[in-house]
Amino acid sequence: MALEKQAAGPELWNDPESARHLMQRLSRLQDDVNYWNSLRQQIADTQELLSLEDEELLPDLEAETGTLEAELERAEFRLMLSGKYDQGDAIFAIHAGAGGTDAQDWAQMLLRMFLRWAERREFQTEILDSLDGEEAGIKSATVGVSGPYTYGYLKAERGVHRLVRLSPFDSAHRRHTSFALVEVWPDLGDEVEIKINPDDLEIATFRASSAGGQHMQKNDTAVRIHHRPSGLVVSCQNERSQTQNRETALRVLKARLTQIEEEKRQQQIADLKGEHTSAGWGNQIRSYVQHPYQMVKDHRTNYETGNVQAVLDGDLDAFMEAYLRHTLGQSRGKAANGK
Repeated sequence: MALEKQAAGPELWNDPESARHLMQRLSRLQDDVNYWNSLRQQIADTQELLSLEDEELLPDLEAETGTLEAELERAEFRLMLSGKYDQGDAIFAIHAGAGGTDAQDWAQMLLRMFLRWAERREFQTEILDSLDGEEAGIKSATVGVSGPYTYGYLKAERGVHRLVRLSPFDSAHRRHTSFALVEVWPDLGDEVEIKINPDDLEIATFRASSAGGQHMQKNDTAVRIHHRPSGLVVSCQNERSQTQNRETALRVLKARLTQIEEEKRQQQIADLKGEHTSAGWGNQIRSYVQHPYQMVKDHRTNYETGNVQAVLDGDLDAFMEAYLRHTLGQSRGKAANGK
């Protein structure tokens, strides 16, 4: 295997960051191979048990078959995470929508929700950039998440999230509706295929405003990068040095540019099929209702639950899985119709 040859190369650790990403990728591929080999062996063992045609083995066979059915269901779901970047790490960003303090508080709640979800799965998280709200919450935050299939899961959360509740910031305690936008990109580190011309970048430094130690307040350690061709602007202020912030900002920029290229490719396919899907701000993917009743509902899949607090505490797997099954079903339907 090419990756194994690279991993065994004498110059691998000359670039520690590239080496780390390569070893992570190799480890995940090896885990995949081991998983499917183990499943194949389980099937072979069950078939051998069945071929004995011994009635005394029926209880063992029934138990083995039940275990195998459950594992095959998990394997089918694993196949849903077979996109180009699904196995890798992710970067996500949350942006408060219109609505002032309520929207900024909602953005903070979403950030907590995703961090709790990652903690449940024992994924590593790193807040790359954040901007506090004037009174409460956050205006925006960008977070890196590392773990198996991180992007495959988190891509289900891309879109507008809507909260309906009695506002804690309204003296009359009236019901408010708040919106926040969640963006998700694959984090490929130095493996990313996007090439950036340094002449296309406008780089500015400034004094960090978020919490992170007094050293951040004394020097212009924060970095903002404007990519002229795309118009994208990214910033990072949570690292300890200007160099680290610059490298992290470039990493986020590459992830966003990679996603743009992938969306262009998907749009070209959709155009050939005569399809068009709007990704406008007003198209919320999910609603979280705390008043006048308790419900979280995904508008793409119609999956819902009445336990709002559990979802806000990071219990998101059922929503993510429902979305992946929904998109797989759509793909199969199109294939069956010859589209």
